[in-house]
Amino acid sequence: MGLFDMFSSDIAIDLGTANTLILHKNKIVVDEPSIIAMDKTTNKVIAIGRSAMMMHEKTHENIKTIRPLRDGVIADFYAAEHMIRGMIKMIDTGKRLITPSHRMVICIPSGITEVEKRAVRDSAEHAGAKEVFMIHEPIAAAIGIGIDIEKPVGTMIVDIGGGTTEIAVIALSGIVCDQSVRTAGDVFNRDILDYMRRQHNLLIGERSAETIKIQVGSALAELDNPPDDYEVRGRDLMTGIPKVVKVSYPEIAFAIDKSISKIEEAVLKALESSPPELAADIYDNGIHLTGGGALLRGLDKRLYMKTKLPIHVAEDPLRAVVRGTGIALAKLNEYKGVLMT
Repeated sequence: MGLFDMFSSDIAIDLGTANTLILHKNKIVVDEPSIIAMDKTTNKVIAIGRSAMMMHEKTHENIKTIRPLRDGVIADFYAAEHMIRGMIKMIDTGKRLITPSHRMVICIPSGITEVEKRAVRDSAEHAGAKEVFMIHEPIAAAIGIGIDIEKPVGTMIVDIGGGTTEIAVIALSGIVCDQSVRTAGDVFNRDILDYMRRQHNLLIGERSAETIKIQVGSALAELDNPPDDYEVRGRDLMTGIPKVVKVSYPEIAFAIDKSISKIEEAVLKALESSPPELAADIYDNGIHLTGGGALLRGLDKRLYMKTKLPIHVAEDPLRAVVRGTGIALAKLNEYKGVLMT
């Protein structure tokens, strides 16, 4: 096995719109923003991940920052391939004379088309994968939070990522019914950006909107443990001069209210289309929230008020999908049924 390890390595990748996580030897070795900075004149990669994120919206005309994924799928094939390759290089494999070929399991949204699947597979192969398996995000999330997906018991997963919200009812190692809506973290950021422009005449960037969401983001206008108001810096649209505005969590709750309503509707739709026996299981087991969006304050309470079902937020919602992908990779034969080649 030691000799085989020299030539091959198994990696699990959660290729997300906002963040990419890579699991190698049961450890999360890469957790970086899904962004790449390139030189426009030479088309060479300057930075990947966190260092590229620092440059985002601060570049001059010779540098461009690209987010290769939009709405959970690859939008820029060339950038995606270089980003995956660069992130794989971040895995510290020690000093090896031979570059190992990789066996990869990559998770994909449940509403993905065949063309989009091919783009993921091709990007992975170009980045050095000898074998590529794919797994649907809700199934990976269910495995990651410790649910036995093989049992004839219905489980509902709501995975709110950066580009898409994946809602699926899982039983017997398969998705019985699902809803995939392109309303998630990125849309919340855009809502906050628009709100700041309309309400405060303040122009801010994507990064600032993301920070506001993390600091004072809320799904409810009234919270038991409210966060402190947050100071936002941006450009005044009237004078063109930089200024500071304080925002509170009820304002942000108002700004993202419509987008959260869309997620609620999708959850209700998925519940409506689930078979009655599985609906009975969901009544007992509740709904499991995973993904970065699960960290939004008051979201579990709001979904409970809408569905009257118990809502469980995963312990480490950001990493549930990559952990599940890693488990599926480690037990390939056991999870053959849920993996797509």
